[in-house]
Amino acid sequence: MLIAAPLAAPLAATRVSAQGVTLATEEYMLPTGDAGIEVFLRNKRPEETTRFTPARTLLFVHGATYPAHTAFDLPLGGLSWMDYIASRGFDVWCLDLRGYGRSTRPPQMSQPPEANPPIVRADVALQDITAAAAFIRQHRSVPRLIHMGWSWGSTLMGRFAAENPGGVERLVLFAPPWVSQGATPATTPLGAYRTVTQAQARERWMNGVPEAKRAALIPPGWFEHWAGVTWATDPEGLRRNPSVLRAPNGVLQDFREFEQAGRPSWDPAKVTAPALLVVGEWDRDTPPAMAAALFPLLTNSPGKRLVMLGEGTHTMLLERNRGVLYSTVQGFLEEGAAS
Repeated sequence: MLIAAPLAAPLAATRVSAQGVTLATEEYMLPTGDAGIEVFLRNKRPEETTRFTPARTLLFVHGATYPAHTAFDLPLGGLSWMDYIASRGFDVWCLDLRGYGRSTRPPQMSQPPEANPPIVRADVALQDITAAAAFIRQHRSVPRLIHMGWSWGSTLMGRFAAENPGGVERLVLFAPPWVSQGATPATTPLGAYRTVTQAQARERWMNGVPEAKRAALIPPGWFEHWAGVTWATDPEGLRRNPSVLRAPNGVLQDFREFEQAGRPSWDPAKVTAPALLVVGEWDRDTPPAMAAALFPLLTNSPGKRLVMLGEGTHTMLLERNRGVLYSTVQGFLEEGAAS
């Protein structure tokens, strides 16, 4: 078991090479302020980096079901998205929220799901993001960070930016959810968490992809590699047959009460940092229409932009066309670093 020191001492320090650049890697278990709850942070940066700036310091947060480190830092074809950004001179961090990945699972996740109400709602997740951002800002002596979220992480990072404008350098929202027009929220009570099999994950991934394009969407072995390392983060779920990944249901309860009920959960007009919204054309979880509806509401974001990428789904960061996603986001990041 990994036990954090009170001030989040590094768990591990390693070196990797990406695109000809030697990267330093560090990992931390960060106390959240709630007894017994710690969150996992991973950092990558060029080994020779000694000076840190807001325009080159980035924190990434995952979506509703899968942890950050097995998606953002999964070396497919020898390279992860985290490697890609870090190798271009950035100090990059990713966070697993409580209940996900290598972070502490709340005690309710060791009980039957129906024994407790949904856990890790947005207010709790924001606590984890606030703790991680504060740690990074202090650790690097920078006043602000670039905040980047995927799916539910976009909702969280958007809200963080709205509520903490002085702490956000730039904002990247990949596959951002927004208010669902005409949706009827489900009324069946939710338990504390849900379970997902690998077969269910693959079926959902392919939803919305034209039949003729499905075979080439994910290069051979990539899904199996991602699923293997992701489901392995949940040893209890891995023991079941078939194996499952447990994920907190707080996000689903929040979506029922806000987005699916036609109520925004954060105010885009309060975002004062430059913002990039990027979405794949085949995304059925957060379709392009959501990003298009959100975009004009960012009335105080200078240089905001909205990009729809062809032949990509909600999980485009792990697909054949991930390179165009990486380069699109990187252009936005480097524009800020150069200014």
